[in-house]
Amino acid sequence: MTSIDALMRSVPVIPVLVIDDVAQARPIAEALVKGGLTALEVTLRTPAALDVIREMTRVEGAVVGAGTVLNPRDLDSALAAGAEFIVSPGLTEPLTDAAKANRVPYLPGVATAADIMRGLDHGLDRFKFFPAEAAGGIKALRAHAAVFGQVRFCPTGGITELSAPDWLGIPSVLCVGGSWVVKPGTPDPATIEQAARAAAGLRKAAQG
Repeated sequence: MTSIDALMRSVPVIPVLVIDDVAQARPIAEALVKGGLTALEVTLRTPAALDVIREMTRVEGAVVGAGTVLNPRDLDSALAAGAEFIVSPGLTEPLTDAAKANRVPYLPGVATAADIMRGLDHGLDRFKFFPAEAAGGIKALRAHAAVFGQVRFCPTGGITELSAPDWLGIPSVLCVGGSWVVKPGTPDPATIEQAARAAAGLRKAAQG
């Protein structure tokens, strides 16, 4: 099983996917993988989400995770659907314990120093910084990184294709979460593949 650290390092952008129609699942996943984004976060915000995860796991090369996981029940449902990693908007003891018990790669959300400290108490040091822009943006994350040198982040929330390179330029940031790669509405695979290809090159842009 891939560790959460390896997953975060595998792509500069993890697409954050809100999908209402399960028929769109495979074409979207295929276009993302073809464009170079292999780690896909399907948020549990729609009735179709679990079926979407099931469909996307059938796409070769896709590593499909569940986002917006709020409690152990959500985690169990996501794992039963085939999710290979778990992303949560916050950090709670019951969900953290459940993720550890299931030995599943887990990326909980943090917004404050206290959140990070609670995570460290549980043996975690990889976090989603959420909601990134609303929680203070790059200045806030740099401040956290200065205090928690061993911690690495995936900022998510309000990040755009234009701002992503600035976030990726921070040494403690391994990747960002982005909803811009797949826009709402009827997906066009060619457009998604093009957006994925551009996103997959953002780490080089940040380093350059």
